[in-house]
This record gives sequence, structure tokens and C-alpha cells, in this order.
Amino acid sequence: MDEQENSELKPLDCELVLELWSKTYNTSGKPDWSHIFPYYAEVMIFQDPIQKVVGKQDFVAMCNRLTKRCKELQMNITSIASNENLIFMQWEMTMIFRNTPSTTLFGCTKLTLGEDGRIMQQRDYYDLWGDIFANVPGMKSLYPRFMRRVFG
Repeated sequence: MDEQENSELKPLDCELVLELWSKTYNTSGKPDWSHIFPYYAEVMIFQDPIQKVVGKQDFVAMCNRLTKRCKELQMNITSIASNENLIFMQWEMTMIFRNTPSTTLFGCTKLTLGEDGRIMQQRDYYDLWGDIFANVPGMKSLYPRFMRRVFG
């Protein structure tokens, strides 16, 4: 992104994040992140419980892979707050993959903004296995018992 494109972007705040993310995930179909990619710095880091991605180009590729894998993806932001260069949001994400029931993940995202207002870091937090196993008969009660036994 050149200097002119960056100057045309509205500064990210809670209201704009809600607006942009609500356009990303719709109620029926695949997500489209193209309108939020300009808000990410070229040198950025994305991390979640599964992976760490460094660089905007690899982040875009990761988003495109997720779009191809999901039959449908929805997100509901349940709360959002900001403080200086941080925006923190809590969400519920429902994913439907081919030939699988819908799976809802409950999590949160921390966006760290750079001096130019673009996203330098995105850290997503969620319990992937707990939320998935909650939908699998038999595992619904086994996974929590395992976690309590091993981790207290």
C-alpha cells in the first residue's frame, strides 16, 4: 500500500471495526476479507492456537484457504473495546465445512495498531478442541473430564 492509499483509510476504532467485520461475514455464504486487507500492514503477524503467519501476503493466502475450505462462515461480535493502539473484540464464529455439522467457536481477537494506524498484529484466542468436541457425541463429556484430570 502506498502513502496515498494509507491516507485515504479511516482510522480504525471500535465503530469502524464493527462496520468492516460485519461486511466480512454474512449470514449465508463465504466470507470476503478484501475490504479489510488494506488495514493490515505489510509486515504483520497473525497468530491463533493453530498457526502463526508472518507477513500480509501469507495472511491473505491463509484467509483465502479458509474461504475455500468452509461451506459457510459466520461471525457475531458480542463485545468490543479499545485502548490506545489496541482493539479487543469478543466473538462467536460458526463454521460449516463440507459434510459436517455447524461448529461454533467462542473466542476473542486482539488487534495491535502501528503508528500509521494499520494492524501490525492480530492475535486470536479460542478453545478449538473444546468447542469442536462439544458437538461430537461421546466426546462432549470426555474432553472436559480429560482437561480437568490433566490440567486441574
